[in-house]
Amino acid sequence: MKLAKKISSVLIAVLLLAVLPVNTFAKEHDNRRVVEYVALGDSLAYGQTPYRTKDLGYPDYLKQRIEQLRVKVDYVNFGVPGYTSFQLKNDLLNSALVRDEIKTARLITIDIGANDLLGTLQTNPANAGAAIQSVSANLQTILSTIDQLNPKANVYVMGYYNPFPYLPSQQQASLLPLLHALNQQILLLSAAHGDTFVPTETVIAKNYQLYLPNPQDIHLSLAGYKAVANEFSKAILGDQINKIIKEFETKQVK
Repeated sequence: MKLAKKISSVLIAVLLLAVLPVNTFAKEHDNRRVVEYVALGDSLAYGQTPYRTKDLGYPDYLKQRIEQLRVKVDYVNFGVPGYTSFQLKNDLLNSALVRDEIKTARLITIDIGANDLLGTLQTNPANAGAAIQSVSANLQTILSTIDQLNPKANVYVMGYYNPFPYLPSQQQASLLPLLHALNQQILLLSAAHGDTFVPTETVIAKNYQLYLPNPQDIHLSLAGYKAVANEFSKAILGDQINKIIKEFETKQVK
């Protein structure tokens, strides 16, 4: 009986989602559903290609996916190549433009921290652990500030993929634990703030040649950005289904 109720709840959730796409963070404006979307991050949000040109990043593809659900997207992308968690923290604390956009956003995506770690590995590898702790402290401030500015925003924080899949296995053995430690901090802080962690390591590892075609560069191809956008999309839609199921089950109890 309980299993039947669960199945029924899921079916109803899917139907409601089809009728009321992204209802939780979309609002009405001029009789149209509108999502105000702010993207924060580094070169991956910006859309830097493996050949140092500018193209579409994962936020651009995520915007397109949301629009396919018959939703208008008011979109601002603050992604900056080379940005560190310290720089993004300063934007959240001091930039009137960024703060104003955060205050009205219904959807926020973030990728930050990789440049902190990569920069330290290039200059002083022994300080890699300290760099990860610094990312953790800065991300804590970033997420706390977003909570203060806009507690109703739906926030999704990206976990990083392996940017060096072509390095020898011995070097991989040294680098991957650092990547996992960074992602673990991002995951823990996201959960602590009620935000959603979006992993990307597994999906990018499925096809390094397609997604990271330049062995000399850590940036994704357009196919790679599409794959990351798809992971965000699945996380967002999954959250909406879970919220609708909870609402339905609450009404059933009453």
